[in-house]
Amino acid sequence: MSQPPASAAFSAHAPRYTALRRRLVPGYDAFYGAAVAALDSSDSGPLERVLDLGAGTGLMAAHVAARHPRARFELLDGSAEMLEQARALLGERLIAAHVGDMALGLPAGPFDAVVSALAIHHLEDGAKRALYAAVHGVLAPGGMFVNAEQVAGPTAGLTKLYDERWESDCRALGASDEEISQALARRTFDRCAPVADQLGWLEQVGFSWADCVYKDWGLAVLVALKGND
Repeated sequence: MSQPPASAAFSAHAPRYTALRRRLVPGYDAFYGAAVAALDSSDSGPLERVLDLGAGTGLMAAHVAARHPRARFELLDGSAEMLEQARALLGERLIAAHVGDMALGLPAGPFDAVVSALAIHHLEDGAKRALYAAVHGVLAPGGMFVNAEQVAGPTAGLTKLYDERWESDCRALGASDEEISQALARRTFDRCAPVADQLGWLEQVGFSWADCVYKDWGLAVLVALKGND
C-alpha cells in the first residue's frame, strides 16, 4: 500500500531526521523541555502507559522516557521507516509501534498521557477537532494531552512573520540551503491553526482545561487535562 504524500516525504529523511531537529526546530531544548515538564501536572499518578501520535523517530517519546522511568510507549505514525528508527531509540520501553493515520483511529486506551510533537498540524482543522475528541476518549481520568506543535498566527501577516523568523533562526543554527529547501517542501503539507482556536476545540470536546504553556513565534506547547469525573 502506498503511503500518503506527507508520510512519504518524511520517510525519505528517516535516517537523519532526528539530527536535523536541532537545526530546524529553533529553541529545541526549551520547546521539548516545556512539553515534557507539562506532564508533571497530570492527575493520573506516575506515567506508565503513554501514546505518542505522529511519533516519527520516537524523539518526543525519548524525552518523556528520560523524565518518567516507569513509562512505556505505544507509537502511531504513518511512516514505517520512521518507526524503525524509533524502535532502535526506545528499545524495551516500546510496547507497540502502529503504522497508520491518526485521523482514522487511535490504539485502545486507557493511556496515562497522550503526547505529540510537530505532527497534528498536518491535519485539516475538522480532523484536528475530531482527533482531540478521540484523544480525550483514550485518556485515563486525570490523564494529560501534550501537543508540542507548529501553529499559525491569529492573522495572515503574523503567520508570514512566523515563517520568516523560522527560516532566519534555522540559518543561524547552521541549517544548509538544501536542508531548508527540503523542509520548506515538507511544509507544503502543513495546515497550521492558531493557538486560541485549538485551545477552544480542546475544551469543546470535554477537557477540563487547556492552556498554552510555551510559545516562541510559530512553535507552541498546548496542554489539556481530562477530568476525573
